[in-house]
Amino acid sequence: MHNIIESSLLTLKKSKVLLNKLSNEELSNSSVSPYYSSIGSHIRHIYDFYDCSCNLNHEGIIDLTSRKRDLSVEVCCDSAMGYLNQILERLSVLKDKINERIIVIDDLGSGKIKINYTYEALLAQANSHTIHHYAIIGYILDRLNIEIEDNNFGYNPTTPNSRINFK
Repeated sequence: MHNIIESSLLTLKKSKVLLNKLSNEELSNSSVSPYYSSIGSHIRHIYDFYDCSCNLNHEGIIDLTSRKRDLSVEVCCDSAMGYLNQILERLSVLKDKINERIIVIDDLGSGKIKINYTYEALLAQANSHTIHHYAIIGYILDRLNIEIEDNNFGYNPTTPNSRINFK
């Protein structure tokens, strides 16, 4: 399997541990300041990004602005787990497309634009994006006094940190 796909799968699988630990109430709790977002809203956002990334149309275009936004994923651990499993399956079969040139549509703040990419670059972006949201989730978990058994959850492997041990 291609290293970038494998990295994405490993990163995404971290949320399985999280979803197995949380109740639906904890998943949807939006009481933590300053943004009052829930763990579920971040999980849904991560999965939507990957879902879009797997939706290459016949013209070689992926539209990141066309997300599912299934709100049940934000409030139900079973829905989130089902969505995750679909994405993991879809990512596993992308190895033949990894070096393809694609066009990504995104809105960077001034309206939709088309950006030249490779699938490899898009999945690398998705992986970093996921880790960024895991860091926010880690903050929410801390404020809700919920612990998970993953010392590097939310840390980018390139971030020096003496309290975690990366392989």
